[in-house]
Amino acid sequence: MLDQPNAKKQKLVILGNGMAAGRVMDELFARAPDRYDVVVFGAEPRVNYDRIMLSPVLSGEKAYDDILIHTDEWYATNKVDLRRGELVIAIDRVAKTVTTQSGAIETYDTLIIATGSKPILIPVPGAELPGVVTYRDLDDVNLMLDAAGKGGHAVVIGGGLLGLEAAAGLAMRGMTTTVVHLMPTLMERQLDPNAAYLLQKAIEARGIEVLTGANTAAILGDTCVESVRLDDGRTLPADLVVMAVGIRPNTALAKLADLNVKRGIVVDDHLRTSDDNIYAVGECVEHRGQCYGLVAPLYDMAKTLAATLAGETVDGYIGSTTSTKLKVTGVDLFSAGDFAEGDVKDEIVLRDPARGIYKRVVLRDDRIIGAVLYGDTADGSWYFDLLKKNADIGAMRNALILGQAYQGGVALDPVAAVAALSDDAEICGCNGVCKGAITQAITAHGLTTLDDVRARTKASASCGQCTAKVESLLAATLGDNYSAAGRKPMCKCTDLTHSEVRGFILSKELKSVPAVMQELAWKTSCGCPSCRPALNYYLLCAWPGEYADDAQSRYINERVHANIQKDGTFSVVPRMWGGLTTPDELRAIADVADRFKIPTVKVTGGQRIDLLGVRKEDLPAVWAQLNSAGLVSGAAYAKGLRTVKTCVGSEWCRFGTQDSTGLGVKLERFMCGSWAPAKVKLGVSGCPRNCAESTVKDIGVICVESGYDIHIAGAAGLHVRQTDLLGHVDTEDEAIEYIAAFMQMYREEAGYLERVWKWVENAGLDKVRAAIMDDADNRRALLARFEKSQRAVRRDPWAERAAGREQHEFTPLATLNSIIAVPAE
Repeated sequence: MLDQPNAKKQKLVILGNGMAAGRVMDELFARAPDRYDVVVFGAEPRVNYDRIMLSPVLSGEKAYDDILIHTDEWYATNKVDLRRGELVIAIDRVAKTVTTQSGAIETYDTLIIATGSKPILIPVPGAELPGVVTYRDLDDVNLMLDAAGKGGHAVVIGGGLLGLEAAAGLAMRGMTTTVVHLMPTLMERQLDPNAAYLLQKAIEARGIEVLTGANTAAILGDTCVESVRLDDGRTLPADLVVMAVGIRPNTALAKLADLNVKRGIVVDDHLRTSDDNIYAVGECVEHRGQCYGLVAPLYDMAKTLAATLAGETVDGYIGSTTSTKLKVTGVDLFSAGDFAEGDVKDEIVLRDPARGIYKRVVLRDDRIIGAVLYGDTADGSWYFDLLKKNADIGAMRNALILGQAYQGGVALDPVAAVAALSDDAEICGCNGVCKGAITQAITAHGLTTLDDVRARTKASASCGQCTAKVESLLAATLGDNYSAAGRKPMCKCTDLTHSEVRGFILSKELKSVPAVMQELAWKTSCGCPSCRPALNYYLLCAWPGEYADDAQSRYINERVHANIQKDGTFSVVPRMWGGLTTPDELRAIADVADRFKIPTVKVTGGQRIDLLGVRKEDLPAVWAQLNSAGLVSGAAYAKGLRTVKTCVGSEWCRFGTQDSTGLGVKLERFMCGSWAPAKVKLGVSGCPRNCAESTVKDIGVICVESGYDIHIAGAAGLHVRQTDLLGHVDTEDEAIEYIAAFMQMYREEAGYLERVWKWVENAGLDKVRAAIMDDADNRRALLARFEKSQRAVRRDPWAERAAGREQHEFTPLATLNSIIAVPAE
């Protein structure tokens, strides 16, 4: 809009001299350079600079002068009266004046509040100590640089965008740096767990320690910061503590002026507040219920506000879709939109473990709704543009994940696509194996299986991402002579088998679900109901005490430690060691049944008592009452040890040869709590009459005069199978040792959901006998690993949940009351 040359200028006062205010002035002067006399009050004693470039200043990659947006000359040229270092403390809306901390009063015709945001300080003891800083402006950076110049230890509280940038900068300045983050993964608001896993690897590769799931309890020191104590008791040395846990809109001035304030200063689509003469822009505002902390929305707001102040007719600001990039040299990261898990979304995933690349594009109805890129962000802006435009990508879906440069390609049959590659095309990036080397090896050495190719060429022997390509090469080279039978991938998310995945978890030391999915090139971002529980079990088995059980990767019964019934209620089965109980335990069970009006109490085939019809919300209280009588979870829901059925044995039976009940109790107490690929049931019979039905159990013991015959691989369900004899031992202690070693071998080698009998048939009875009965060193090693695992899991989940753990599982989302129908008039 053109200004009238003789029109009297209005006075525009701007409170704040940050990036939002600066962009408003840029846009306004481009539209109406002579419309206003502009006065700017800035709390900082300097001109406008690029706050998002503070991280390169901290790291030493840029200087202050490099990040200036508006120099002193700019303010002079545009006739802006900059009051630097002058803080406004009051707004008089009636008089239309502002008052500064020094007592100066300035009138206005139009006022813009651009006070930005304030950093959040977590309320812990010691937060006020010298050496605790936030990370919002150049003053904060200067404090960190002073501390870094002295060396020592820095603790950054917060693993979000700013926290990681601060940590990287301090590490580059020579400080020993630790990041403490409350949530399980870094940047959880911007990244999915897979990208967060890669990011954590990259941060740790810089020598920065990352502690996730860690909560700060106190900052310690007498006259200055000396250490940080976490709520688990760990203490971290600290000469500097940086709090980067988030921001909140700076609304104090607006509240004093009695403007409409919620989380931020409430504005309409033209950035006007509840006072027609006052506008607000930037991080201090709330627009349509949303507050923003990134620069792109601020600039969108500034453009609308400047056009409004210039007298132009504009549609107004409608909100912003945001994207995120991390400003750490060598870490390429981009995220935008919605990438949370959900059932109504589609996704395309590309992983390249050798190059550390992960790409995930989330779709709904052939529109991009979210994208996460790590390692290769070249197409981030293209995906972001498609997302903002709500573009239909149906026609380009097959090549979408490959990026903008690959659009227009035609999908080929996988075998034909690999066959069409040149001989020097790389197939296995991890081991540098090209197509020609593989096909030559297949032909020259008569290779017919994937394992043959792996052994000869190393192709597909590392991360496994190229498995499908190698199999396609086998099919293309051998033609009708190739058969892939006998090798079943774990699920649709991977080309690897269960045993291959387990092998890679150990050999690559993968210790989280995101680590497995990234390093083994999962085809989906978060797995599926088939692979998630399997991976959770494999990680628990491989890394007892290190891997934290992921409840969301378990089925409902294991998640709530009870068996769901067809009407939505649950059954509760207390453990009765070896089938033994007492009058007090029986009374306690009866009292629980009465108190909670449990409709059915039944004796099970495993010598236990089952309480059927327990409401989910009653489970913790039921468990608490059973716990008070000494009863613990019977794990009747578990992929693990369920029961040890016994007969009375030599203590009471005239035919008994050994104390079968006593041995059963010892076995159950030793093995309880152990997770396994599938449910495991034991039986101990006191004589060959086999009253405990031990020869149809997963593991059975038949007591004889000379000792104990150990049987394995029985079944008595849909599949009925008599056990095989594993071997004979002479003593109780030997029986426990051999059985525990066998259990551990099964735990380590079987596929998830593979029953004992099926695993023994697949592995071979001779192999199992040799490993347990003949190889004493191997048996003792298996026993040691089983004992280590038991130390990590042998606790009562009922008692933990009765005490409040995972309370959300047992709390109804809402109580719904039926609406009484009103007859139509």
